[in-house]
Amino acid sequence: MRNIDKFRGCLIGGAAGDALGYAVEFKREDEIFSEYGKDGITEYDLILDDDVAEISDDTQMTLFTAEGMLLAGNSTDNTGYISSIREMYQCWYQTQSEKYPVKGTNHCSQLMSVPELFNRRCPGMTCMTEIKAGANGTVEVPINDSKGCGGVMRVAPIGLFFADTDTSYEESDMLAAEAAALTHGHDLGFIPAAALVHIVRAVTESDIPLKAAINDSIAAMEKLFPKAEHISEFTAIMQKAVQLAETEQDDLSAIHQLGEGWVAEETLAIAVYCALKYQNDFDMALRTAVNHNGDSDSTGAVCGNILGAYIGYNSIPKKYKERLELHDLICEISNMLCKE
Repeated sequence: MRNIDKFRGCLIGGAAGDALGYAVEFKREDEIFSEYGKDGITEYDLILDDDVAEISDDTQMTLFTAEGMLLAGNSTDNTGYISSIREMYQCWYQTQSEKYPVKGTNHCSQLMSVPELFNRRCPGMTCMTEIKAGANGTVEVPINDSKGCGGVMRVAPIGLFFADTDTSYEESDMLAAEAAALTHGHDLGFIPAAALVHIVRAVTESDIPLKAAINDSIAAMEKLFPKAEHISEFTAIMQKAVQLAETEQDDLSAIHQLGEGWVAEETLAIAVYCALKYQNDFDMALRTAVNHNGDSDSTGAVCGNILGAYIGYNSIPKKYKERLELHDLICEISNMLCKE
């Protein structure tokens, strides 16, 4: 029996981390603490929009990934899923390059009927450029040498889609890698995506301890990509994140050792550190994930995906659900993934 609470937790948690971090995405630590106080940003900043806490391109693309999976249904192999995901990414590109409503275009995306998704929220240039060109990259034939976090921050729905199914972890992990490789060709651009999906699926379909799920994902990536040029770098930074989460070191010092999150392996490592260290405190996990020098919305989003899937929607503090942009739509998409 699939756990709808965990499905909603994953996507709402990701959107919450995204929205919290979006307000400070391009601010350095001194700016953040000067503006928001010694604890940094701890509540949604509604200055951008008086009514809602705005999501960024991270959650937008996550929703289009989910729709790609739903439209593909029970495809017989990963080719069908990738084709559908590619088509939905091209629909997302239209929301970023055209005005609502898009006329004279035949498309099957229901998300294109949502006017709020036609807002540009600092979309990644690699995603925009490569999707415009067709998003034709693969793991075997890389489209570029980018390892930006645009691949990892959007794939969590793949882990949900295959939770409690007979599909092997190898297949779902590889699908996540291929989904990221559509736009990001460096092996550290797509391996973290596969690892995130592995973690999300593991904690969604079982009561496995979070640390065990993370360590299992590291081992799985070594098995899945044994010949990848940078697999040892991936393993090292992930193991470092796990080790740091078990120390008493202050959070900023620990995060500085992992990077800033502009590239995918750093994004996942920072998210893993925060989720693991504060696995019983969603609020503190998200706050830690966004209050640093780097790509705050992406590290917040991925942390929220992981911890939200682990603890479930009902355990996410109320303040992260209220005024969250497209909250009800995100829950609806979660319900659809759960029933698929």
